[in-house]
Amino acid sequence: MATPEQIREVVAQYAKRVAAGSASEIADLYTPDAIVEDPVGTPPHEGRAAIESFYGALSQAEITTELQGVRVAGNSAAFGLKVIAKTGDQTITVEPIDVMTFGDDGKITSMRAFWSQDDMTVE
Repeated sequence: MATPEQIREVVAQYAKRVAAGSASEIADLYTPDAIVEDPVGTPPHEGRAAIESFYGALSQAEITTELQGVRVAGNSAAFGLKVIAKTGDQTITVEPIDVMTFGDDGKITSMRAFWSQDDMTVE
């Protein structure tokens, strides 16, 4: 099982890569058969290629992130992640609560992001 320290480090890397990394760098944090459900209730993205495609949408924006309150229990972590995306003259802010599970190697096996359109601000 991944250690709490490994899990915290992957979560920190995730926040950094969402802000500044490429979609492939973000996807590299996941296992080949991982599942992303973002937001919860939408069709999941299954497998690293689908996950990389999903995160590709971030490449068109200037992103900043703020990691909030990481909690680790067993092979899972829950945390807040404030994401501010600027595209042109529009700024979108969303603050999901993400829940991730991890494999023994410390890679993410699943991620579920809890947020809705009502939680998003657009300026």
